[in-house]
Amino acid sequence: MFKSFSLTSRLTIFFTLVAATVVLGLGWILMTAADRHFLDLDRVALADKRQLIEGILSDANSSDDARLRLGESLSHHHGLWALIRSSSGETLFQSEGFNPPESSRQSMNGKDGRELKTWKDNATEFHAIEFQAKAKYIQDVDFDVSLAIDAEHHQEFLKELERSLAIYAVMATLVSGFLGWVAAHQGLAPLRAMKTRAAGVSGQQLQERMPVDAVPIEMADLARELNQMLDRLQSDFQRLSEFSSDLAHELRTPISNLLTQTQVTLSTKRDVATYREILASNAEELQRLGRMVSDMLFLAKTERSVELPNKEKFSAAHEILSLCEFYEAVAEEKRISLTTYGDGEILGDRLMFRRAVSNLLSNALRHTPEDGKVDVAVVDKGSVTEVRVENTGSEIDPQVLPRLFDRFFRADPARSHPESDGAGLGLSITKAIAEIHGGTATVTSNQGRTRFSLQFPHSINEVG
Repeated sequence: MFKSFSLTSRLTIFFTLVAATVVLGLGWILMTAADRHFLDLDRVALADKRQLIEGILSDANSSDDARLRLGESLSHHHGLWALIRSSSGETLFQSEGFNPPESSRQSMNGKDGRELKTWKDNATEFHAIEFQAKAKYIQDVDFDVSLAIDAEHHQEFLKELERSLAIYAVMATLVSGFLGWVAAHQGLAPLRAMKTRAAGVSGQQLQERMPVDAVPIEMADLARELNQMLDRLQSDFQRLSEFSSDLAHELRTPISNLLTQTQVTLSTKRDVATYREILASNAEELQRLGRMVSDMLFLAKTERSVELPNKEKFSAAHEILSLCEFYEAVAEEKRISLTTYGDGEILGDRLMFRRAVSNLLSNALRHTPEDGKVDVAVVDKGSVTEVRVENTGSEIDPQVLPRLFDRFFRADPARSHPESDGAGLGLSITKAIAEIHGGTATVTSNQGRTRFSLQFPHSINEVG
């Protein structure tokens, strides 16, 4: 049930309980101290009267003299009661109406008057001491003295103090609870502000951020983490929007070509050779669409961090040499020098590795001018194996470099390459393959050379 309460309600209840505990504790301490103080006052008063009685008995010349002097000294003290008897049971002095309990009238041997006793007669409470005293006028006779003081006025004061403290405790607890609610409500105001900001976040409103500087230190880290999360969401949402736009653009062209060509063909009757030629052209466009859909499905799988289908150790140089043999004809046609060197061990999927390097080689040969150079290097760095594909040619704009691995991205405004039917997914696939192996893909371009680097970790724990 307590879990369903709001944080403000929980803090208010906590503050109220703490305040009640503190106030009640202070009240108990005050009542205990007051009661102890009154007991000390009564003990001092009774000790003083004991000395008075012992002095009278030590100076009295007879029982009548002692009785007279005791009456004069004790009778005018309001709330003071005394009973003095000889060991034989004869009463020397007794305050009117004073009847101590029977237990106190028994033998007082060993009673020295230091112990403060409490008697109750109906509703009246007495604090009393019992002791023995000797008289001057009679030898070998001890007098048993019961001396009591009425504690009613003390008890009335304590009861009144208790009532006052109870009222104060209730009021203080209520006020503390209210102030605790105010403090909790105001203290959690930054959270409500963050909630309002978060409620304003939508697909069309992703620029809202949490007020880091306007919240307490304890909430600043939370606000900062939320802002970083929103930055990532905004970046991913923007990439998704751009991807959707690019996808629509890439699909529109071949579909439009297919539709237009088919409609023109159907508009008039044509011979068999023409139909064959048109169907062959349509087949090429359909193959391009098929490759594009296959590539997008592959990227979608890698984003879900799927396991590598075939994980094994193999030589990077052996696979690269096989690829270079395949691209050698293209390199010779453009008089491009294609060289490889170095070797290293790769832990991962052999076909995926070939596809990633093939995409880089194809991209390098496409952008290298005639009589240029393409170098493929494999460097074993101990914990990782790095594959570098470097080509000569025009430098890439530094502003374009971070987007080269984006889907459908092309550096040229025309968004197409006459010499290639690619859809702009090759570098995205290459980066996805490196990441699914636990590695990275980077690119640099300066001094007339562009280098793509793939890093593959050796440890099997870093793969997958």
